[in-house]
Amino acid sequence: MNDTPYKTVPYKRPILSPEILIEKSAEYYDFLNSRRSVREFDDRDVPQEVIENLIKTASAAPSGAHKQPWQFVVVQNKDVKKKIRAAAEAEEMDYYNNRATEEWLQDLAPLGTNWSKPFLETAPWLIVVFKKVYDELPEGRAKNYYVQESVGIASGFLISAIHNAGLATLTHTPSPMNFLSEILERPANEKPFLLLPVGYSASQAQVPDLQRKPLEEVCVFV
Repeated sequence: MNDTPYKTVPYKRPILSPEILIEKSAEYYDFLNSRRSVREFDDRDVPQEVIENLIKTASAAPSGAHKQPWQFVVVQNKDVKKKIRAAAEAEEMDYYNNRATEEWLQDLAPLGTNWSKPFLETAPWLIVVFKKVYDELPEGRAKNYYVQESVGIASGFLISAIHNAGLATLTHTPSPMNFLSEILERPANEKPFLLLPVGYSASQAQVPDLQRKPLEEVCVFV
């Protein structure tokens, strides 16, 4: 009998053997370890239904008090993408030339990044993730909880889903990102969090030859 003051539904997953658990976890690691950030995209179309499924997957992420404090703005319109690219490159040029520290520029050097962002026009879709710092309801303003953490987790779900679909993306965070709110005409309670170009990687795409830290450098068992 359910004695909780709120509605619940049964939840049960099959109990898998240790051998299957190890196999499944290793397979998923190998799969996600093949993911790379891509800056060269093919402009071929991707069905909107795919993008909708990606957004639904991201929205399945846990959030503080189940407030789901995110808004995904999906851009396909070429004129809007052109405006976003122009504004992003203006911010990035100023950042690289005037605001970035020498240490940061040295750390970025192996990645080959610069202020030029052609992928913002080439990729067939842009997904702009906004965090909702509060909700505007008919009865007034409602607080959201753990907004940064919740939107970060949802973004991780989204990136994983993009890779699973066979597509490529890049976590783009121009600094600052206020121009996204203006171009996309978002309300004051939404703040830009992340910009993801989504599409097929270009046939000639290259990515930096990087190695991820080994387990012993990122994990401690106590």
